[in-house]
Amino acid sequence: MSYPRVNIFGVPISKMNMQQTVDYITEAIASREPHQVITANPIMVTAALNDPSYMRLMKEAELIVPDGAGVVWAAGYVGNPVAERVAGFDLMHELMKRGQECGWRVFLVGSSPENIQAAADQLKELYPKLSLVGFRDGYFGEKEDDSVIETIRAANPDILLVGRSAATQEPWIYKYKERLGIPIMMGVGGSFDVLSGKLKRAPELFIKLRLEWFYRLLQEPWRYKRMLDLPKFALKVIREKENVQKP
Repeated sequence: MSYPRVNIFGVPISKMNMQQTVDYITEAIASREPHQVITANPIMVTAALNDPSYMRLMKEAELIVPDGAGVVWAAGYVGNPVAERVAGFDLMHELMKRGQECGWRVFLVGSSPENIQAAADQLKELYPKLSLVGFRDGYFGEKEDDSVIETIRAANPDILLVGRSAATQEPWIYKYKERLGIPIMMGVGGSFDVLSGKLKRAPELFIKLRLEWFYRLLQEPWRYKRMLDLPKFALKVIREKENVQKP
């Protein structure tokens, strides 16, 4: 299915707004074909620029939404703006709302055993009609992949939400996309930790000022090395404005 995109250093970013994105995903689920959905931020775009294999999975993903404020800014800066920021956390909730109406089956993978249980309980409370068909923590290695995949497939979900580390989340979905065969497979980062209450989402003021990353850093200061990619990304966009949109 086609949709409007803007290339940011070779990464195809969707220009659709939230409603259009949810409608697209609804059609994708109806098609029953596997779709990888990536919620992109500048750190991920930078990772793709530094790692050809990561760039390949980004280019082959069926849908990449502009999650990070820096990605939204970059698209506008080069004169090809997206409709709006489609934050992964908000998209997850919009899909759960739609899922109640459509009877979608949802499976969760990620976070710690305690946090994924709490996140599942919270989703059940928020969306009592949602068909949550299973969940498990994200602490497993490659040797356990086969058993995890079989458990997920047995539950026959329409949506698989994966919240693991940045280094494993998207690559894991990409590696097993065809084996999983789930219509929608989306990485949700730390969303389960926010749902569980372990982390707090940034207040509205921080979001409006595009400082959600800073609030996250205050909660998890160990992330500072990754956050250094944000100013580097901005400088690269400014210096290479003419080349940003090249495939």
